[in-house]
Parts: sequence; C-alpha cells; structure tokens
Amino acid sequence: MVNINVFSQILGLIDRDIFGRLVQQYQSDKHHKGINSWTHFVSMLFCHLSSADSVRDISNGLRSTTGNMSHMGISRTPSKSNLSYMNAHRDHGLFRDLYYKLLDHLWQQHTHKRPELRRLQRKVFLMDATIIPLCLSVFDWAKFRSAKGAVKLHTVLDYDGCMPSFVHITDGKQHESKIAKSMSFPKGCVVVVDRGYVDYAWMNVLDSTGCFFVTRAKSNMKYTLVKTVKGEELRAGGILEDQLVELGGLANQRYAGKKMRLVRVWDSTKNVEYEFLTNNFSWKPATVAALYKERWEIETFFKHLKQRLKVTSFVGTSENAVYIQIWTALIGILLFKYIQKKAKYDWNLSNLVNFITLNIFVKIDLWKWADDPFISGKPPDKKGQYVLF
Repeated sequence: MVNINVFSQILGLIDRDIFGRLVQQYQSDKHHKGINSWTHFVSMLFCHLSSADSVRDISNGLRSTTGNMSHMGISRTPSKSNLSYMNAHRDHGLFRDLYYKLLDHLWQQHTHKRPELRRLQRKVFLMDATIIPLCLSVFDWAKFRSAKGAVKLHTVLDYDGCMPSFVHITDGKQHESKIAKSMSFPKGCVVVVDRGYVDYAWMNVLDSTGCFFVTRAKSNMKYTLVKTVKGEELRAGGILEDQLVELGGLANQRYAGKKMRLVRVWDSTKNVEYEFLTNNFSWKPATVAALYKERWEIETFFKHLKQRLKVTSFVGTSENAVYIQIWTALIGILLFKYIQKKAKYDWNLSNLVNFITLNIFVKIDLWKWADDPFISGKPPDKKGQYVLF
C-alpha cells in the first residue's frame, strides 16, 4: 500500500539540494512569511497538472489535499493573493535555472536513442520559434501588432532526447534570425532551421566556425549553377538533382563568395518539390533531406507544450508571472518525458500526461503504474483508441 500520491512522487524527482542552492542564489525566500519558493513551485506545477484556470483554482485545489501537504513538502497552502504577489515579484530566473539544472541532472545523464539519423555521428540541433498569443488589453507589455499581444519562445531542441537545450522568451515582434545571431554552437554540430532563419551573413558565421546547417531555400534566391549531379539512381530515392551553386548579388557578399549545396527533392506523397541548402558537401543527398525532415520534432514539442500544459492561458498578467508559468511548464514536460523514458510501457506522451492528470492525487506506486498501467483489459493503441474486439 502506497501512502504517497502521484503528484508527491513526481515532486520527489526534483533534487531539493539543487532547488535549495538556487533559492540561496536568488535570495528568493527572503521575507517569504511562510510561503516559500518551494511552495510557489509546487503551486505552479499543480497549475499545469490540474489545468487550473486561475490562482483561486490553484489555491482551492491544494487546500482540498490537506492530508497530503507534508508529502509535497509544504506547510500551508497559499491564498490567491499570495500566489498573485509571488508570481508578480519572485524572479522568474529561479525557475529558468531550475529547468536547466534538472535538464542536466535528470535528462543529459542518460543516453537517448535517435528515432532516425542513427548513422550520423554528430550533434544535431533543431531551432525554431513559436508564438503564444496574449490579449493586448490585459497584457499591455506584450505588444505584437496594433491590436494583438504575444510572447515568442525561441527554442533550440537537442535532437538527442528532443528536449530544449536553450529557450529564450521575447516579445512577439522579435525576429528569429536576430536571436540566432546571438547564439553560438559547438564545432562540428548540425543546425537545422526553416526558411525564417535564412540570413546569409549568419550562415557564413556557422560555416566559418565549423558548424553545418540545413535549411530550405527561399523561392526568390538568386544563384549561379556551378555543377549538377542527377541520374536514375538518385531519382529512385526521390532526389531530383544535387547541385553546387554560387549565390548572386548581395547574398554572395554576405556569404563571403563561398559555394553552397542545393539538393532538390520530390515528395511523392504531397506532390511537392523541396529545395534544401547546406554547407556540407560530403553527405548523401538523402541525408540532407532526412535532416530537414527531422525538424518536425520541434513542431511536435511545441504542440505537446501548448496542448498538454498550461501555456495558452495564464493565471497572472505581469511579464514575470507569464515567464514563471512558461518555465514551470517546461519543467513539467521535462518530468513527463523523464517518466516516459524510464517506464517499461511504451507510452505516447499525450496519453501519459492525460492519465497522470486524472490520477494526480491517487495513492498508487508511480513506477509500477507507469510500467504496467493496464493490469486487466486491453490497453489503448498508440493513437489512444481502445480495442473493443
């Protein structure tokens, strides 16, 4: 018989020593008056797991679990005014740094199998940004357009494990390429981006520092054809042409007059032609196409973040409150993916989140349940559909 609920067991995955050192660093418990940083963190994680719509929902939800507070490491439940004040004034940097510490402690210490690209012995980073819309009349600090507000998550996803190794939150107007220019990548890695990141000066920096890039060519790109490789063998693999090109005009100056590789691919399922750019001249054309195809992993990550955690509506209106909710959502998805990885059962992440949400205060062994969730009856398939016959 387990006397600790599922939520308390999930909280047990977090090293309290790591959390304590961050609290000391930020001095976030100074004058806390009984509602310390850990209680604040527990409240915001509960917000995501319970899909709470307001600070009142968080406060009432935690208050209803009076007998389990000690297991969660809290001495009293915060009121809605406590939560509102903490979200507005406690530095969101505490939760940002906690995410990166947990990423190192729980995630990077383990090996991760690549779903594809097994033979490519290089570090692969998938970079993209996503918009989170906000109501401008309520979030007046988040100006995006004349009548709309938004924040933008600039994210670098480590393909090994598909968790963000870098996240930067800005207002919605900040262009992706500007943030990309401020980042550095390890030598020999591969950076996969969409057409929004095509900046030839930045791509030249990547090439000069020994990094490889893969992206889609813009439709108006001007270039001179230097060499073309094509044939029946390539066409059988969906490759129309493998070309060596030289950019024209100002783009050529920005890329320092160097050559670039253009791979033209035909997608038979969609009947669409794609043109991929890279500065690697040794890979097979199919590898270039496969690298860009795996960029979809970051879109999948954004979908899980927005659909399974609370990042499309917010319980606080200040900039700090919004950032805290986003960073605690990232911590939440990290914990979910850690459970998914360690469990013996082949969980779909969406199903795992839904089942944990439904059983958040049930007193069962988390790992036994995660390993064998369907003791009797037939489990749902990967799409979540129950097999009736």
